[in-house]
Order: sequence, then structure tokens, then C-alpha cells
Amino acid sequence: MTPYQISELTNEERRVSIYEGSGEPTVADSVTPDTPLDELNLNWRERDLPERERTKHVHRLHPYLGKFIPQLVEIFLRKYFSPGQTVLDPFAGSGTTLVQANELGIHAVGYDISAFNVLLIRAKTRRYDLSVVRREVLDILEKARQRTDSDAYQPTLWSAGGNDGGKKVTSRSEYLNQWFAPQALNELLTYRDLIENYQEQDLLKVILSRSARSARLTTHFDLDFPKAPQTEPYWCYKHSRYCTPTTEAYQFLKRYSLDTLRRLEEFSSQRTNAAVTIIHGDSRDLTLPQVDGVITSPPYVGLIDYHEQHRYAYELLDLEDRRGFEIGAAKQGAGQKAQREYQEAIAQVFRRACESMSSGGRLIVVAGDRHNLYGRIAELCDVEVEAILHRHVNRRTGRRSSEFYESIFIWRKP
Repeated sequence: MTPYQISELTNEERRVSIYEGSGEPTVADSVTPDTPLDELNLNWRERDLPERERTKHVHRLHPYLGKFIPQLVEIFLRKYFSPGQTVLDPFAGSGTTLVQANELGIHAVGYDISAFNVLLIRAKTRRYDLSVVRREVLDILEKARQRTDSDAYQPTLWSAGGNDGGKKVTSRSEYLNQWFAPQALNELLTYRDLIENYQEQDLLKVILSRSARSARLTTHFDLDFPKAPQTEPYWCYKHSRYCTPTTEAYQFLKRYSLDTLRRLEEFSSQRTNAAVTIIHGDSRDLTLPQVDGVITSPPYVGLIDYHEQHRYAYELLDLEDRRGFEIGAAKQGAGQKAQREYQEAIAQVFRRACESMSSGGRLIVVAGDRHNLYGRIAELCDVEVEAILHRHVNRRTGRRSSEFYESIFIWRKP
């Protein structure tokens, strides 16, 4: 079958609006298995799909570079899957596919090589007793405040270490000592050491990690790709004024604790009893369970070092670092050799996925294919190419405001 192309939709075709509030239509609600591909609305403007919807409930428990938006996943879940079926994401990332599948009553299985990603997905998808969660989140926050407030130590910005009730609090991690002011590090380590006293430890670790990300010695406008600790006042492109690096972390611990509680409550009203399984492992090598299809967004070649973007979490939580197994890591570049290795690795994953699917099962792959690698990947996987859709994406956050396009490859197992 010759694949057909779908590009920018006309204004007339943008006929489904987004509404704020529960129960109102969304950009994906009208999609059914019978919706023709050329009628799908995939090119959303800000007013069609505002940020509050793109980052709804647990999707913003922690920032994550390179994630695809939940509405895109929802559209293809509605078109190609039914409640009770099982979808696989072999590059689970921040868990977007798994969360959205659960909303629709579809079972989901995810794999990821990153220990932090697995931790984050577990925190997002766990079924909580919200009264217990609220009690624990507020209790650890108050205990951390009491311990750090009672500290008579007055740190200066460039010295390392702190004091916790007369007990010296230091880190063996040179990274932590370089990237956090003493008071901020003291507050983060104090909170970390309290986590073992609570039941919902994964969730508390995510709150800690999110707070650490914001509390680093970096500019306000460059939380995604900081190159070196910022130790002097600087001109802030985000606030259009001179700013100074943050010296405290408690303000972030409090802010994200309250935000997390709100997001969990919101998701609890939308989640279903569909099973969610997340496995810390390399989907190239593992035997995958029987599934009905795949929806995934693989890493791009030479773009992001996924372990490094969450380095603060690995250092604070002593997570297992498997960066050597990343596919398409930025440090490997995007040269011809890197591209060939990338194609072989991605194809190996999809061949594994096809082994776990029945004939006719589909693989929906969202990728920014600027190097035109996926035609060869499809050949290596021996799949039928049903369609290639092109989606116009407008980056709206931080200083990465440039526009780009991504492709949605719809493949079918013969």
C-alpha cells in the first residue's frame, strides 16, 4: 500500500474546540475508529489547546524534555484501541501513553531504561488513598521546615554543607555541592532523609526531584539545558530584569507539594481500573508480553541525553545510571555512523514489539524525522506503512520558541 501524506489542516477543518472544565468536549473526544485519517485535527494553536490542557493532572508532576502531548496519544488510542485491549510503549519516557490509556480503560505496558523515568511513571499511575497521600505530603513538608528552621547555621552562597539540628548535613556528590547553594542543599537533603519514614516514597521522591530542578544554581530561563552553575546576578530573559540565583529550596518543596496533591486529585476522578505495568529495562533485549499495538515516541538521534537531564535526581536519590544503554544519545552526535546505529537499535525494539502482536496490529510512532531515518526502520521491521502524517508543532515554552514538524508513522504488522 502506498502511504498517503496529511499536512497542515485548514481553518475550516479545525472544527473541534477545547473547553476548560470537566465533561466538556476536547480535541480528541470526537475521534472514533471510523474517523478517517485525513479528518484528524493534529495541528493545534494555543487557543485550541492551551498549556493547562497539554499539562493536565499528573502529566505535569515533573517537567520532562521530549515528551509528546497527551491529546495526540488520546486521538490514536481512540482510533485504534478499545477498552480492555493492551497498548505497549517500549520507550515509556514520562508515561504519557500509559496515563492516557488508563483514562480510556485500556491496559498499558511500558519499558524504559531510565530509573528516574520508571520512578516518575510509578508515581503518576499508582492508585492512591488520597487521604494518606495528603497527610504524608503535608507532614514531611512540615518536618523538613521545622528541622531547617531550627538550624542556627547561616550559610553563604559559595560554601558547601549545612546543619540539621546540630548534625552536619553534607553530600559526597560533587555535583550537588556545585549546583546548589548551601541552604538549598541542606533543605533538599533534610527532606530526602525523611522520606524513608513514609509509605508513598516514590511520590515524595518526585516532589523532591522537581524541587531540586528549580532550586539549582542556574538562570530562570535555562532550566532545561544549564551548562554551568550560575553564581552571580544575571540579566533574566524570562523576567526582563536582573535576577540572582536561588539560595533556598523549601519554597519549591511547598509549591510542588500542594500542586502534586491537586494533580493527583484531578487524575483520580478520571482514571479507570485498567492495569498499568512499567518495567525498568531495555526493550531491545526483553521478551515483551502479548499486546494489541504500540503507541510511542522514541528518542531522537543526537538530541537529548535523557539521564543527564535529570542528573540532580540521580545524585540525590542514588538511582542506577544506565546512560550507556541510551539510544540516540546527544553525546553520540547525529553523524552517519550514529544514524545507522540508531536505525538498527530502534528497529530491534519494533521487531520485538511485532513478535508480541497479532497480525494486523498497529505501531503508531511519533518522531521528528529530520534525517529521514524511519523509511529504513520500517523496512528493517518488515511492517506495512499505512500512512505518514505530518504535524506542525509550535514550541511555546522557555527560549525554545522555534517551530518544527514531527511525523506520525502508522505501521501495520502483516
